[in-house]
Amino acid sequence: MTSPTAKDASHAKFPERNLSLDAEGFLKHLSDWDESVAVYLAENENIKLEEAQWEVIYLLRAFYQSHQIAPANRALVSLVRREFGADKGQSRYLMGLFGGSPAKTAAKVAGLPRPENCL
Repeated sequence: MTSPTAKDASHAKFPERNLSLDAEGFLKHLSDWDESVAVYLAENENIKLEEAQWEVIYLLRAFYQSHQIAPANRALVSLVRREFGADKGQSRYLMGLFGGSPAKTAAKVAGLPRPENCL
């Protein structure tokens, strides 16, 4: 599967349905998300989802459900530290899971809007 470009990002071909994505590849409709969509979005970011990524994805989704916002990097690090401990609550740990902008990429894969203040 290839990552949609800014030109063709409005609809991505997904088995059995079309997904509406914005120019950066974020879902336009949060209700379109399920685990198979997460796998598809992760593949577009060259990420293979394993237990550690799923742990963060579910944490982000729960946070969003409670607060209606996706946390930026610093807030994500604090959230992960609070929930999973100091070993996981570090920028370098999250970068290892989701790349250079972990809050942005993790939110995308979790089917959430782009976090404010994320590059």
